[in-house]
Amino acid sequence: MGEQAARAALTDAGIDYSLVQQAYVGYVYGDSTSGQAALYGLGQTGIPVINVNNNCSTGSSALWLARQAVQAGIVDCALALGFEQMVPGALSSVYTDRPGPMARQEAARDAILGADDQSPMAAQFFGGAGQAYVDEFGIDPAVFAEISVKARKHAANNPNAVFRDLVTAEQVLASPTIYGPLTRLQCCPPTCGAAAAVVCSPAFARKHGLSTEIVIRAQSLVTDTPATFESGDLRKVVGYDMAVNAANAVYEAAGIGPEDVPVVELHDCFTTNEFLTYEALGLTPTGTAEKFIKDGDNTYGGRVVTNPSGGLLSKGHPLGATGLAQCAELVWQLRGQAGARQAEGATLGLQHNLGLGGACVVTLFQKVDAR
Repeated sequence: MGEQAARAALTDAGIDYSLVQQAYVGYVYGDSTSGQAALYGLGQTGIPVINVNNNCSTGSSALWLARQAVQAGIVDCALALGFEQMVPGALSSVYTDRPGPMARQEAARDAILGADDQSPMAAQFFGGAGQAYVDEFGIDPAVFAEISVKARKHAANNPNAVFRDLVTAEQVLASPTIYGPLTRLQCCPPTCGAAAAVVCSPAFARKHGLSTEIVIRAQSLVTDTPATFESGDLRKVVGYDMAVNAANAVYEAAGIGPEDVPVVELHDCFTTNEFLTYEALGLTPTGTAEKFIKDGDNTYGGRVVTNPSGGLLSKGHPLGATGLAQCAELVWQLRGQAGARQAEGATLGLQHNLGLGGACVVTLFQKVDAR
């Protein structure tokens, strides 16, 4: 899958693999040097291949590294690739004979919720975070189900999505309870997949006659601060502050505000996280996400189209590939190549990719006049 995605990206860009000077390859479940194994199918060119693992933000972390290398002038052309082959069922630790890297997050979660060995690990984090919002603002948790309904409507127009059948809020709520307010149809499916992107300098693009219409306007990668573990707020434990910090850095660097963004691909591993992220990214003020949904401001015809791809809830969540799949969707959107799911007239697209443990990457893409 990784080899196929890399070939597709190179074909889309219009270059041969021999012109790529560095490659950053992301995956979470796989042996070391899997990146080389995937790319050697394109050729053994001797370039540096760096394997990347940042949990669910792995794909965007690979993109961040590729962009950083190009922006710094270290290389003129880099490839970011992500892939994942996952097993059925909820996420779990692979290595049980050593301390887990999420011990701090799990200790903070258990201090808030109490230990629960029967429920899926990730659902406890994000279900508990959603419940914390319900408790503070007194909303009806049934509103979370509307996010799944919206996701399926968008995915119906995405041939790459796993789940494309429409669902009703009643069906979502009637599906088996997983944890807290979360039902099965509010949880993303474990998925196999791959995605890739070519990042190059303007000079390289001009030299090789490539399109320069889509640029990374700004990008930020952040990790946790002490507040994650000291706040007693599960929303912070699942990355709310990281999203705020990364988004604010991007807005400041680009000289824009969230009100300027018409289309967003954000990390909806669970409906509750999409809900929280609306406010973390500043798409709607604190305490107003319920109204944001009920007013239809999260979809076509509203304030901002969120997850036109169908998001992780419908498209699937192959961990290493997710961030680069979000990148691909936004590039297609800005090029006007998204077909029936096109957000009309979009020249800016915002991407949010979260990994517990933790890391959060926010990227702003822009369509500019081709040079």
